[in-house]
Amino acid sequence: MQTLYTLEAQEQAGNPGDAAQKPAGKPADPQKILQKHFDQTRQLLSCLIYFITEVARYAETDSRLRASKHLPSEEDLNVNIKIAGNEVLWKMLEDASLKKAFEVDKPQLQDNGDLIRRLYLDLVPTPEYQQYIAVQGRDKKSEKAMLEFIFSERMLANETFLSHIEELFTNWDDDGEMVSQLVMSYLAKPGSLDFQEIVSKEKKEFARQLLQTVIDKKEVVMDLIRPRLKNWDPERIATLDMILMQMGAVEFLYFETIPPKVTINEYIDLAKDYSTPQSGQFVNGILDNIHKELVREDKMHKINFKAN
Repeated sequence: MQTLYTLEAQEQAGNPGDAAQKPAGKPADPQKILQKHFDQTRQLLSCLIYFITEVARYAETDSRLRASKHLPSEEDLNVNIKIAGNEVLWKMLEDASLKKAFEVDKPQLQDNGDLIRRLYLDLVPTPEYQQYIAVQGRDKKSEKAMLEFIFSERMLANETFLSHIEELFTNWDDDGEMVSQLVMSYLAKPGSLDFQEIVSKEKKEFARQLLQTVIDKKEVVMDLIRPRLKNWDPERIATLDMILMQMGAVEFLYFETIPPKVTINEYIDLAKDYSTPQSGQFVNGILDNIHKELVREDKMHKINFKAN
């Protein structure tokens, strides 16, 4: 959906790509745009996990800085750095897949230092943290719970942090909830995630095929959509609504494993979430009408997109 919207915006603007880098008139590559969206999701995930690790590790930095004061107090000389040795933290830091993500996405090169320090200083006085460092030993449950607390109650509850992430990642509004769930899953089982394939190969292939089929079969599905827009000015229909209707009609015709009712419900939800307040009802009406006509005329014989 995002890729199709990007392509439509470029087409409407009459500027398919950066003229300084591409020959005039050369269309953008849809699959490259789609891959860029996948990469942005991974970059967001890498950044969030990087913040968790750095906030936890800042205990050592804080200890060093306070001990190096000209006249350090006894408290300055006895900063508790238990969290820097958090066992779950170090399983994460030793994860080859996460190391590779940090190498590729380079979250350490972003201007995060002051925010990491502030998040740590905000963490220290909390009852949860004080209880954590008061316990001498370590157990997996409390180690994990402390990192989860940093993420959900310190980072995601901090308006400055969220503003920072929104500035860095334009996909936060779209991907934030999903990526946050991935973070929590990863904290529960470090090493369980392939950061280079956070979207499964099957889902990625489906997305690529759906994208290409919508592009290739645009006129076919528009022939189904246009007659149902008689009482609507096509120019005033939200671009996103039109894209969602095209995607839905493509799934009706070419994706044989997806039940039509599932298609309709999914695109109603997308319209409600991403388009106008009236879009859910509008998209529902058009797609339901198309579906009923295809069934009535015995045309609901899906053709596998790979064979078409």
